[in-house]
Amino acid sequence: MILVTGGAGFIGSALVWQLNQLGIENILVCDHLGTSSKWLNLRSLRFLDYIEKDHLSDCLKDLQLQHVFHLGACSSTTESDCSYLIKNNFEYSKMLAKHCLRQNIPMIYASSAATYGDGSLGFSDKISLVSLRPLNAYGYSKHMFDLWLEKHGILNRFTGIKFFNVWGPNEYHKGDMQSMVVKAFHQIMETGRVKLFKSHNRDYQDGYQLRDFIYVKDVTRCLIEFYKSPQTTGIFNLGNGSPVAWVDLIEPIFSALNKPVQFEFVPMPEELRNRYQYYTCADMLKYEESGLKRFQTPLNDTIYDFVQNYLVPGKFLES
Repeated sequence: MILVTGGAGFIGSALVWQLNQLGIENILVCDHLGTSSKWLNLRSLRFLDYIEKDHLSDCLKDLQLQHVFHLGACSSTTESDCSYLIKNNFEYSKMLAKHCLRQNIPMIYASSAATYGDGSLGFSDKISLVSLRPLNAYGYSKHMFDLWLEKHGILNRFTGIKFFNVWGPNEYHKGDMQSMVVKAFHQIMETGRVKLFKSHNRDYQDGYQLRDFIYVKDVTRCLIEFYKSPQTTGIFNLGNGSPVAWVDLIEPIFSALNKPVQFEFVPMPEELRNRYQYYTCADMLKYEESGLKRFQTPLNDTIYDFVQNYLVPGKFLES
């Protein structure tokens, strides 16, 4: 079986969908459904079994796993309970890694672009890990696992993916952590305009803060590339490789809805100003040097696909 932790979540359920497109259904989905609406992501997917994350460690020894995609985590960049983040994102990852080592099972796991902090050292996945300074506790919990693998000399046994700004179908359950594409869509439908944070950095005009955005369907196709190439290990960025301003991301949403462009710029909350990333851009050179195929669907095409085929009709990814 292929284990997908976080398999009911955003990227996890999209990966299960992508595996289904390849005819793969021998999948064990692991997640914590709780009272969230994540279960809706699973309704149209095909998989062999489901297990709650709190029960996985007790069952691992009885499972015949071919591959592990460890995508489950608390992904809230505003989570302030550091003990919870350590238990959920660090300790749980170590438990899985130790099992995969004992059983010689390839594991692809989710790191994060949040580990790069303010980006002052750049966004190269070849940079020394010990030099990085994440800006929030979530990023640090991800960074701790990267460091743990490196310090124990086993990073070359795993494949860590530093996801940049991923957006697309099946992120509807994420609440405040939904992408700006989803938030902008709802604002346009409700008010006809989109609110964006004003810039508090003189180097960036309002709405022209830059981020690296990548569509979830491109992400999952890249993950399949890693799955097919288990010898490709270490840490890799996964983004589009070119930054986009917020206004340039959102204007195509207005176009897809055939509505006039209208922005309103509002002050950024004080508590975010010292932790805000004004620029992110995935350095994809290491990925390209690996020989894996890149997937970069044009932004306007991805926006139109998401808006017209998923957001307007209220649909999920369907296998």
